[in-house]
Amino acid sequence: MDFFDILTLIGGLAMFLFGMQVLGDGLTKASGGRMERILEKLTSNPIKGVFLGMLVTAVIQSSSATTVMVVGFVNAGIMKLSQAVGVIMGANIGTTVTSWLLSLVGLESGNFFIQMLKPQNFSPILAIIGIFLIMVAKKEKYKDIGNIMVGFAVLMFGMNTMSDTVKPLADVPEFAEFLLMFENPFFGVFAGMLLTAIIQSSSASVGILQALCSTGAVSYAVAIPIIMGQNIGTCITAILSSIGASKNARRAALVHLYFNLIGTFSFLILFYILHAVIDFGFMSVSANEMGIAIVHSCFNVFATLLLLPFSKLLEKLACLSIKDKEETPATAAEKTFAILDERFLEAPGLAVEQCRNAAADMASKAKEALMLAQSLFEQYDEAVLNEVMDKEDLLDRYEDELGSYLVKLSSRSLSEKDSHMLSILLHCIGDLERIGDHAVNLAHSAKEMHDKNLRFSISAEKELAVFVRAVNEILETAVNSFEEQDETVARSVEPLEEVIDQLNAEMKDRHIIRLRRGECTIEMGFILADVMNNYERISDHCSNIAICAIQENIDVDAHDYIVNLKTPDNTDFLAAVELYKRKYYLPR
Repeated sequence: MDFFDILTLIGGLAMFLFGMQVLGDGLTKASGGRMERILEKLTSNPIKGVFLGMLVTAVIQSSSATTVMVVGFVNAGIMKLSQAVGVIMGANIGTTVTSWLLSLVGLESGNFFIQMLKPQNFSPILAIIGIFLIMVAKKEKYKDIGNIMVGFAVLMFGMNTMSDTVKPLADVPEFAEFLLMFENPFFGVFAGMLLTAIIQSSSASVGILQALCSTGAVSYAVAIPIIMGQNIGTCITAILSSIGASKNARRAALVHLYFNLIGTFSFLILFYILHAVIDFGFMSVSANEMGIAIVHSCFNVFATLLLLPFSKLLEKLACLSIKDKEETPATAAEKTFAILDERFLEAPGLAVEQCRNAAADMASKAKEALMLAQSLFEQYDEAVLNEVMDKEDLLDRYEDELGSYLVKLSSRSLSEKDSHMLSILLHCIGDLERIGDHAVNLAHSAKEMHDKNLRFSISAEKELAVFVRAVNEILETAVNSFEEQDETVARSVEPLEEVIDQLNAEMKDRHIIRLRRGECTIEMGFILADVMNNYERISDHCSNIAICAIQENIDVDAHDYIVNLKTPDNTDFLAAVELYKRKYYLPR
């Protein structure tokens, strides 16, 4: 091989790896996080875990990605370590799908239809269709399909380039002598492990081995140890991902490593004992693409069948390796924010879903803060005041953590739907945090009244009770609409917000009348005005939250929505306002 042949080989390898990356990204984006979310619904049944892990990996074409997701789920407390074991085993089987697709390269037949099954023959057609979809299609899902097709075509182009470039090596004696070194199982396993650890993809390293088979110099005696090593090398991704994670997450990565180590050495010991007794004649035969795929699948199925009954022992082995005393218990806040795991950024659809779950939890905390603040007006308690302050601090942290995570997520390849949701969440978390601020303001007003031994007038108390009930309902409705993604419920918020504005204006007018009559002091008037303003601002934020819930399903501008809603001919809106007026009227 001269310099230009080496350059072509490197270029083919680059195209192969790039095609695999584009293919995987396209599949992940097209799935919209649905595959990863399947893993969240696991039971403790390890057999079900194997099948789900196999399915998810077959779809997203990466056992490393699946295992990293599992580490993330365990770290976030979404998945138990016992559930992770089965998924990891299934992921090893699912990753063999790629080698079977690449094995079609070796099909030999004069039949036109069989020839069309060869990837190098049908991938140009996929490339043409894919480019057409990317350039012409308006719907994003069709563009994603186009990316998948182009990714596969580029992958196959790289595979063919590598195969064509290395074919002349068959006539180079030094190359054949070099490969003989890997017939030694130790060197073969080490070579496969090193290659896979470097490129962090067993599918890619198996594909490279399949490309080398075109030289005819790669025998099964060479290929089998290398394949075994590739399965060990792929563990590096999960191990690196688990650094800094919880003890159970690190244990999940170790389960992946132990599974492949035990499976590999068990397979090799059994295989070479049988080979010594029976003398497998195929060991000296040149391996082909189909043979590599068969060995790859047989090993992973063998390892799963061998170790699945001992899944609990694998779990215990991981627990013995990383003992409980190595890690201090996580605080409640750390557990709450664990779902915003950076590992999920590799699956943007899933990451957006996790952000939405965190935002829904934030909405619940904002509601709790307001309820606590309100209770201080009825019975003041310093401990409750401190709890309101703690809730507000937690809401501040939610805004910081979620905001930072969403910014990181925005740089990823997001679907149109996920990008829209990300924008909504960025707006929504600000409103939720402000509700916490207003809860603190209300708590301080209650403290001032307690410290100065002040009370509202009987009339003001009755009016305020009506006002508070209306605000509590709008908050409950807005939070529920956001948590349940219920557009119908969200649409009932704006009429109530209109009534709250009217109540606020009427209460201020009544307060001025009481002030003139001497029924209320100026000092109490200031406190009442602060309380009402905070409640009214909370209702405004509830309106924004409800609009966010509506925007999840309909792409509508918030300002345009309000303007169109409040037109004089909108009888439905006016009727809803009248209903709330009758429900919340101020006593005379």
